[in-house]
Amino acid sequence: MEQRETPRRLNVFERYLTLWVGLCMVVGVALGKLLPGFTDALRKMEFAGGSQINVPIAVLIWLMIFPMMLKVDFASVLGVGKRPRGLLITCFVNWLVKPFSMALLGWLFFKHLFSPWIGPEEADQYIAGVIILAAAPCTAMVFVWSYLTRGDPAYTLVQVSVNDLLMLVLFAPIVQFLVTGTSALTVPFMVLAYSVICFIVIPLSAGVVTRIAMVRRHGVDWFEKTFLPHFQPIAVVALLATLVLIFAFQADNITGRSLHVLLIAVPILIQVYFNSSLVYGLMKVFRVGHSVAAPGALIGASNFFELAVATAIALFGPESGAALATVVGVLVEVPVMLSVCAVCNRTRHWFHAERAEECPAPTPR
Repeated sequence: MEQRETPRRLNVFERYLTLWVGLCMVVGVALGKLLPGFTDALRKMEFAGGSQINVPIAVLIWLMIFPMMLKVDFASVLGVGKRPRGLLITCFVNWLVKPFSMALLGWLFFKHLFSPWIGPEEADQYIAGVIILAAAPCTAMVFVWSYLTRGDPAYTLVQVSVNDLLMLVLFAPIVQFLVTGTSALTVPFMVLAYSVICFIVIPLSAGVVTRIAMVRRHGVDWFEKTFLPHFQPIAVVALLATLVLIFAFQADNITGRSLHVLLIAVPILIQVYFNSSLVYGLMKVFRVGHSVAAPGALIGASNFFELAVATAIALFGPESGAALATVVGVLVEVPVMLSVCAVCNRTRHWFHAERAEECPAPTPR
């Protein structure tokens, strides 16, 4: 008799993440409305003049991203040649389909279908926001989605690591090319470069150096079971505080443009389901195992919203329509990704049974 698999469950924070996001929105909007002077003072805090990088947001995002980057093991990338198809499909959709399909959807909906309710300037801002969101593939939350779909943790780590490397060189030029090509906005490349350095290069470098040093000194088992868990509460608190600030900065937009929030969600939802279905379908066609196909589909659908929000704020300001569009991405991310997880789990039988050699252990450190 075939043994039924026990469903995997999230911890309390992950299980009710949608609720926490909703509570952060309520607190943030209340803060922005009740204490406008305090919120404005936080909004104006920048690093060096002209960088447009908000100091409170940057510090909180570093506290979030650093623990994520500690999990990235680039040594695992060396073993990807044994099973390249899943990674190639994920990278193809993430970098050659996802940003461009989102640009097309944003242009179609905001410039045309929703033009009776959205003005030209707002349309340009929203297009920029959804492009920034789509050009930043997900990192940390992918490990959660992979766990829920019984994904191969070693291969998921490889997919995240490679996407982080590609993000270093592709994020800024793709955003600049698509935003200037689909809207009347100009994107200062140096501001984009500052964002990449600030929110990817610095925490990624710090994470890699710390990981190598700790693993060499204490071993992988101690690093993963003793060292990493200390950062989880910090990352959670930083995430919630970041969301509160983001919603505080967007308080007027959220309360005054509630219809726009709903309209922005439409192309984002279409893009999420389109890209996840495309990755999943290609994995099926090329006979990739489910333990790689499911996390790949989820990576193709989700976004590194922390980077997207920070970049939109740096480029266009905390109160901009572009920042609002990335915030809407935060609102829809969790419930949508849980629905994609459910579909992947229910369609596991579509994929051929995986042999043990198809799921090798992580590359030794």
